[in-house]
Amino acid sequence: MISFDPYTITLLMLGGLLFGLFLGHPLAFVFGGLAVIFGYLSWGPGCFSLFGFRIMGLMNNFILVAIPMFILMANLINSSGVADKLFDSLRYLMGRLRGGMALAVVIVCTLFAACTGVIAASVVSMGLLALPIMIKYGYNKELSCGTICAGGSLGILIPPSIMLIVMADMTSLSVGRLFIGAVVPGLVLALSYTLYILIICWFKPEYGPPLSREERSQVTSLEILKMTIISVIPPVILIAGVLGSIFTGAATPTEASAVGAFLALIMTIAYGRFSWSMMVEVTLSTAKTCGMVMMILLGATCFTGVFMGVGGGKAVSSFILGLSLGKWGTLAAMMFVIFLLGMFVDWVGIVYITFPIFVPIAVKLGFDPLWFVVLAAVNLQSSFLTPPFGYALFFMKGIAAKDLTTAQIYRSVLPFLVIILVVLVLCVLFPDLIIAPTRLVK
Repeated sequence: MISFDPYTITLLMLGGLLFGLFLGHPLAFVFGGLAVIFGYLSWGPGCFSLFGFRIMGLMNNFILVAIPMFILMANLINSSGVADKLFDSLRYLMGRLRGGMALAVVIVCTLFAACTGVIAASVVSMGLLALPIMIKYGYNKELSCGTICAGGSLGILIPPSIMLIVMADMTSLSVGRLFIGAVVPGLVLALSYTLYILIICWFKPEYGPPLSREERSQVTSLEILKMTIISVIPPVILIAGVLGSIFTGAATPTEASAVGAFLALIMTIAYGRFSWSMMVEVTLSTAKTCGMVMMILLGATCFTGVFMGVGGGKAVSSFILGLSLGKWGTLAAMMFVIFLLGMFVDWVGIVYITFPIFVPIAVKLGFDPLWFVVLAAVNLQSSFLTPPFGYALFFMKGIAAKDLTTAQIYRSVLPFLVIILVVLVLCVLFPDLIIAPTRLVK
């Protein structure tokens, strides 16, 4: 056993984390491997007892049962074809506006976000569905790509969000209050995206040309209205069933996730997309995604146990507080660290690394912990868009390999990253955007 200085082991563990990720190793195994190495060096074989207790605590957590159910719900919705029908109706409904298709993408992604809780389904489905059509009608490639990446990433912020469930578990906050606290920032972010699209297309009409009269006349107004109603009502019922049951206290988030999965199955049947082969595919996809998330959680909880146990948390906390930046300067420093980590580390890793350190600091400085957590969630929107490891960028590159270069994809998200930071500042300046709605929930 080796006695490490807290500052030394903090640098070694965080440095090892970045080194392992840059080598391309899976995050779960980087976390778990570093936990075993430094745990064994610090405590010997006794570290394995710590790992066992932490893993058992994670597996016995009833809140986390909602994760596989929400993933199943997302996969069923993706298979139902509701996004296809909704985008098609909104494309005609808003097609006469400059940037109308891009606006339709944001609206569909916002509704999809409130039905899923994950981003992969939104980015991939909208990329496959909307990108070819937008390029065909002369839309600017970077605007099209950025809109899909940013809109698709809303699923991790707007409830029901898997990220918020993990955050609630890490901080012992109410999932329901955390959900409702994230609603307004999520909608403000979506609204900001639409305003940006309207403004850029107003000054640069070639970025988002409207549909021609000939194209628009192919479908009557009555047909568009009928298409919109048929495609909008089922998702709205699903959102009301899931979030309504949580916000009113009629069901816990775990129970609501089961309701959501059942309603998504009914929606799939109603749209005529159900088949046993589809169900097998959806189940396998859910199992794979859930397995990936849980493996990361297992590795992260072991890493966090060792990191906090050897004094890493106290070392980082004392270093940040020792900078004498003041209350707001310290908040800015913590948000900057989260933003910086988002370029290299998955959101699960960021939450497990920073929350045990930053949340107590925020409470000590007098900040509402729920407000701070939602603020971090807004900040983490950027982690899906920042190179080199933004997941939305990877998804888009896989979809649009022939239409977009990597440089174009990176440039496409820059305006949306600025918008995220502006909304983050708004949430700091006007904390009631987060706090006021939570007063409605006990």
